Amino acid sequence: MFQLLLVIIYLAFISLGLPDSLLGSAWPTMYREFSVPVSYAGGISMIIAVGTIVSSLQSDRLTKRFGTGKVTASSVLMTAVALFGFSITHSYAALCLWAVPYGLGAGSVDASLNNYVALHYASRHMSWLHCMWGVGASLGPYIMGLALAGGRNWNMGYRYIAILQIVLTAILIFSLPLWKKQDANDTGQTDGETQSKPLSLRQIVKIPGAKEVMITFFCYCALEQTAGLWASSYLVLRRGLSAETAAGFASLFFIGITAGRAFSGFLTMKLNDTQMIRLGQGFMLFGIVLLLLPFGSMTALPGLIFVGLGCAPVYPSIIHSTPEHFGADRSQAMIGVQMASAYMGTCFMPPIFGFIANHISVSLFPVYLLAILSLMVAMHEKMLPKVSGSSEQKNW
Repeated sequence: MFQLLLVIIYLAFISLGLPDSLLGSAWPTMYREFSVPVSYAGGISMIIAVGTIVSSLQSDRLTKRFGTGKVTASSVLMTAVALFGFSITHSYAALCLWAVPYGLGAGSVDASLNNYVALHYASRHMSWLHCMWGVGASLGPYIMGLALAGGRNWNMGYRYIAILQIVLTAILIFSLPLWKKQDANDTGQTDGETQSKPLSLRQIVKIPGAKEVMITFFCYCALEQTAGLWASSYLVLRRGLSAETAAGFASLFFIGITAGRAFSGFLTMKLNDTQMIRLGQGFMLFGIVLLLLPFGSMTALPGLIFVGLGCAPVYPSIIHSTPEHFGADRSQAMIGVQMASAYMGTCFMPPIFGFIANHISVSLFPVYLLAILSLMVAMHEKMLPKVSGSSEQKNW
């Protein structure tokens, strides 16, 4: 039963990734239909990001009250309804309204599932599960491309993904007894019943090491999203590549993350979470140094791959180490605020670099990444002596 539940969680992580890259792949067609500027995609992304931040911060309260299974099933259903709403929308204003339940559903399921895996499964599964997210994120644009190439409009692409999410919702609903049985085995209580009370944001921030891990997560997602968003522009404007070539090579960054997480799952059998995070940061540093070297695409392209490979183990390892660092009873609250911090980094830091690139120079791209990485490393190392119950740093 425990392994069957793991299979369902793997399917859920693929489902999490499916809609994440849809907007970017469909927007070139969508904005023309809505007669809005191309930059308006940022408005939808911001609404989704705000929704994910709000629901992430509420994940501890929701999970303690209803249990992981019910929160996951209801959140995926909310996301499916929102995606179906996208598929029947023909105005930008309506799209913004449907983005609200989209963000709220995505944040809850992300935080709840990550905490459940951190508590119940080995570190390798966390890496492989996030690799499955990458598979889903890669399949989303492919499905949208099939819809557009088949003579259908972008609405149909969203509808296909919505149908897949509805199927997953049905699977999750039928699997609720498995979640309840596992929760009862863990705590001697039924799903949704717990002795501990949800922690307020003020209480969470006062936990030793909480502020440091929040900043670490903020920096990680800021670096990942900035690299993903601006790599092509840097290669074109600074390294002189054509737009088509740059787009192809920029995808190597995401390939590096996905392949790196698949390989990281095997490395976690030898290395602990702290070692994996440090290893990833070392790879990121090496990649950024390659980007800084004045040898054109010869070093810039492998630099992007190394940055992607470095990103691979950091996110899942920080999540997986949370119960050990902060205690199983506080892990859901901590993962919720970590997710909220991550979404804030995703939301604000790439646009800040856009401002720098526009008003100073896009050549500062690797310098910007290096500054974020430096703060990430400093905060992670500052956190380790503060966290209780962690034996990992003693093994390095």
